[in-house]
Amino acid sequence: MEKEFYNCEYCFKEFEPKRRRVQKFCSNTCRSKAHHAKKSSKELVAQNEQTVDTFEIEKQNISKVDKMSFAGVGNATAGSLAADGLKRVFTAPQNMPATKADIANMEAKLKRYHKVANLPPNQLGKTPYFDIETNEIVYSFFPL
Repeated sequence: MEKEFYNCEYCFKEFEPKRRRVQKFCSNTCRSKAHHAKKSSKELVAQNEQTVDTFEIEKQNISKVDKMSFAGVGNATAGSLAADGLKRVFTAPQNMPATKADIANMEAKLKRYHKVANLPPNQLGKTPYFDIETNEIVYSFFPL
């Protein structure tokens, strides 16, 4: 009796079937991979159909002409002003965002040199100061 060989429907290799006339794949791996490939291709087709449907709906909506009216602009302006006003009323001053003026005031209050308390004076008796701009220790006879 001559042996009959089948072709795997996934990898297309020739194999000897272990079951009669029902075996389509050479191994469980090929069977599983074929199932996943079939499943993902169905999902892609469904997704493409949905995209086409959405495109058709959007195409129909484009034909409508949206008009801008002064009433609509006025309502939008009034709404945004009301929302900003309510934010100002209910937000504490310390929680407000910093403005350029606030930052300028802070910079004016900061000094460039700060005395270092935990370093002793050097051999010449100069006092140590930390320079904020250069991030270095500077020694001076005079208070900075």
